[in-house]
Amino acid sequence: MNAALTERADDRLTTCFAALKTEGRAGLVTFLTAGDPDFDTSLALLAGLPGSGADVIELGMPFSDPMADGPAIQASSLRALRGGQNMIRTLELVRRFRRDDAATPIVLMGYYNPIYIYGNDRFLADAKTAGVDGLIVVDLPPEEDVELCLPARSAGLHFIRLATPTTDDERMGKVLTNTSGFIYYVSITGITGTRSAEAGDVGARVAALHRRTTLPVAVGFGIRTPEQAAAIARVADAVVVGSALVERVRESLDADGRASAALVAGTLDYVAALASGVRGARRGRATG
Repeated sequence: MNAALTERADDRLTTCFAALKTEGRAGLVTFLTAGDPDFDTSLALLAGLPGSGADVIELGMPFSDPMADGPAIQASSLRALRGGQNMIRTLELVRRFRRDDAATPIVLMGYYNPIYIYGNDRFLADAKTAGVDGLIVVDLPPEEDVELCLPARSAGLHFIRLATPTTDDERMGKVLTNTSGFIYYVSITGITGTRSAEAGDVGARVAALHRRTTLPVAVGFGIRTPEQAAAIARVADAVVVGSALVERVRESLDADGRASAALVAGTLDYVAALASGVRGARRGRATG
């Protein structure tokens, strides 16, 4: 094991990836910003994601300075913040979702500042109670594991880290040390949503990661079409789609920036198309 701590074998993330392995297919991980464009629409989107084919949900914690994110996710954070979204309401979204879905894993993704302001201990306790399964905090490096990573693991929450094409072998060891749940491989360098992903050498990088860790490898950044999703699904354990999904939300706003009647259905139809690509990617291929 690469992690210093271990979670229960029956937690939602572990169960999900075990089921995907049994089915011989990759998973679809979908990202949406909590509260974008408003609380009720956000909840309706979350509730519809599993039925549209999402296997894992990443829920963005809105922040005013999302430095690693491209224009689409930056704009979604600002829309959510303008609508009154905050950490309390983000955790309430998860609580509401859990009333009807006790199985789909939810990973909160974002930056440390909103967590720090909320209070680390309070956040971990409230997140666990709400039904959160894991965290991705993009601006907390492994050198700061005592700050949040290790307390999160002790609280029963997975702590997922990002690896990139420029992560060398020495750095990768540090990245993997306390990571759990899955490893998120960023298939292109730069900020999110600004370029399209190509399968290219992703398969080789995923294979290299599998030689270093038993964790599933999810690949994201720049995936926009069912065809791109299928190409990544042939070599990775999961495909992550974020900016393209958030952009669908933006395109469905009316002239006043409010949700149109077609927003939820249109966004979920897009997820279903991505899921179809992911689920069909390995048909007719031998799986291990």
